[in-house]
Amino acid sequence: MKLLNKSILHLMGYLLLIVSFWSVIFYFNMLDEIKDSVDEELENYKRQIVFKAEKDPTILQQKTFDEGFFSVNPISKSEALNFKDTYEDTEIYAHDADDEAPELEPVRILTTVFEQNGNFYELKIFNNMVEEDDLVKELLWDAAGLYVLLIFSILILNNLVLQRLWKPFYELLNELKNYRLGISKTFPKVKTKTKEFSDLQDAVTTLLQYSEKSYEQQKEFIGNASHELQTPLAIAINKLELLIEKEDFTENQAEKIAEIMEIIERLVRLNKSLLLLTKIENKQFFDNQEIKVNDIVRKNIDDLQDIADFKQVEIHFTENNELSVDADAALMNIVISNLLRNAIFHNIKSGKVEIIIDSKKLSVFNTGAEKSLNQEKIFKRFQKSEEHQSGSGLGLAIVKAIAELYDFSVWYDFKNGMHEFSVNFQ
Repeated sequence: MKLLNKSILHLMGYLLLIVSFWSVIFYFNMLDEIKDSVDEELENYKRQIVFKAEKDPTILQQKTFDEGFFSVNPISKSEALNFKDTYEDTEIYAHDADDEAPELEPVRILTTVFEQNGNFYELKIFNNMVEEDDLVKELLWDAAGLYVLLIFSILILNNLVLQRLWKPFYELLNELKNYRLGISKTFPKVKTKTKEFSDLQDAVTTLLQYSEKSYEQQKEFIGNASHELQTPLAIAINKLELLIEKEDFTENQAEKIAEIMEIIERLVRLNKSLLLLTKIENKQFFDNQEIKVNDIVRKNIDDLQDIADFKQVEIHFTENNELSVDADAALMNIVISNLLRNAIFHNIKSGKVEIIIDSKKLSVFNTGAEKSLNQEKIFKRFQKSEEHQSGSGLGLAIVKAIAELYDFSVWYDFKNGMHEFSVNFQ
C-alpha cells in the first residue's frame, strides 16, 4: 500500500472519531440552545397572558390545556410566596394536521405564579419542542455528509498537493529500482529543494558508492581467485599425471598418487562451484535472452546418457508443452545439468529418472533412498548424502541461488517412492 493511501486510512479513522465526538457535543449544545429559545418564548407568553388577564378576567377561567396552550388555577398566598418558576420537559396529546388521531408530542412547560387583584394564580404554559429522535436522525445525516465531504476533500488534497510534494521521493525510488551495481553509470539523482529529500538522496548516494566499491573489490577477488587457484591446481594434476607415466611406482604408490589426484580434482570442482556461486549471488550474469528449456534438457540427456547406462538408470522425458524463459543460457544449463546429475548419481541400480516439462514448470523425478530428504537442509551449501561424499555439496545450492536470482521457485517433495525436484518459472 502506498504511503499516501495509508495516510488516508489513518485520517479516515481519526476523522471518524473527531466527527463522532463533535456530533455528540453539537447535539447537546443544539438541544440547550433550543430549550433556551423555547424558555424565552414561554416567558414572553407569560407576560402577554398576565397583561391580557388584567383586561379580560375570563382568561382566568381556563383551567386545562384543552382550551389552549395555557392553564390558570388559583392558589393560596403562602403557596405563591414560596413558589419558584420551573421548566419541565414532558409529553402531551396533540392533534396535528397530518395526524389521524391525537399523538404524544414533546413539549416544554413553564410553571409560574402571578397576582391579580389580590388573588394568586398558578400559570402553566407549554410550547412545542423538537422531537429528539428527529433531531438525532437529522444530525446523523449531517455528520455523515460532513465526514464524506472531509474525506473527499482530503482525497483531492492528496492528489493535487501531496502527490506533488512527494514527487521527488517517487522519482528517486524509481531510479533506485532501475539501478544496477556495476552497470549503471550514474547514481540516482532528482531535483528537489526539500531538505529531507536532499538528505535522503545524499545518504543513498553514499551507500551506493560504498556498495560499488565493495562490488568491484569482490569482482577483482573472484577474478584473481579464479586464476590464482585454478592454475596451480591444474599444474599439480599435470605433473602427477606425468610422474605416473614416467616413473616406475609400485601398485600401492600408484594408488596413493591417484588418491592425491582425486583430491586435487575435487578441489578444482569445489573452487569452480564456489566461484560460480559467488558470481551468481553478485549478479554478474546479465546475458539474458529467450531460452528454450526443452532443447537444453534434451542436450543434457544426451550428454549424461552414457553415465546413466553405466549406472543402469533409465531416463524418460515427457514434453507436455514448449517451455521458454528469459534468462542467461549458461545459468539455465547449470540448473538443468545439476538437477539431472543429482537424479542420476543419487539413484539406485535399475532405477529410473522421469523428466516432465509443463507450460511453466520443469519437474525431475528419480528413484533413490526410500525416505524423504531433509527439506530444511537440502538446498544449503555442503549438504551431502551419506552414500555420496565425493561431491562438492554445492549443486542444489547453486540451483537455489539461480532460481532466486530470477525469482523462480524451486522445491523438493517425496511421494510414491520418488524424489521430486521442481522449478516453477512463473
